[in-house]
This record gives sequence, structure tokens and C-alpha cells, in this order.
Amino acid sequence: QRELVESGGGSVQAGGSLRLSCEASTAISKYPFSTYCIAWFRQLPGEEREGVARIRREGSTRYADSIEGRFTISQDDTKNIIFLQMDNLKPEDSGMYICSYVHGYCSSGLKTSDYATWGQGTQVTVSS
Repeated sequence: QRELVESGGGSVQAGGSLRLSCEASTAISKYPFSTYCIAWFRQLPGEEREGVARIRREGSTRYADSIEGRFTISQDDTKNIIFLQMDNLKPEDSGMYICSYVHGYCSSGLKTSDYATWGQGTQVTVSS
């Protein structure tokens, strides 16, 4: 079964908001006492996959400069669901948003090479 399951994508107008969810309990349960990093990446049309935001088990977060303070990553109190709240969306945010996981330490946490497990993604479309 899939270890990471994303949901919450959809279509919105520019300036709108979406909240993405990553169900990560299957991945986390394999190493229940390990530190980990979970991140949201995105694949924009014609672009390489880029890291958007990451969170560590302890709650520390890091963001890509490119989101300009518009997105927030968080986790619920069970640490099984990781959210990406996206506000003030722009058409150039449109693409596939993908959840990722690695047990242990992640460096910056915003590089594809930092992660070992990937979800299938959820599509975000922002219209003008």
C-alpha cells in the first residue's frame, strides 16, 4: 500500500486558498522512534521538482524563498498528517504537489536527494 497519500488539491481562482494534506502514518510507523523530515515538493510545468516546505518530527520548519511567506506547513497532534496551507495562490503555483518522507536527518530538507519515499501527488490549478 501507499506510504504517503496526498489530498486537498483542486482548482481555485488567483488569490484563493487550498489546504493540502499528507497522510503519513504508514511511512512513519516503519521507524516509530526515528526522527524524520516530511516535505512538500511541487512539479511545475516544464520545471524540475522543487522543495516548497519541510517539517521535522520536533516541529521545526523551513520554506523555500520562492513562496514569499504565502504557505504554511504543519502537522496534527498525532504527527500522522502533514498539512500545507496555501494562501494568496497565483497561477504560477499551478502544478503537482507531492509529499515526501525520510527517516533520520535531513539537511536543508528542500532537495529531492534528501528524501527516500514519495507520494503520488495532488494537482493544484490556479486560474486568473
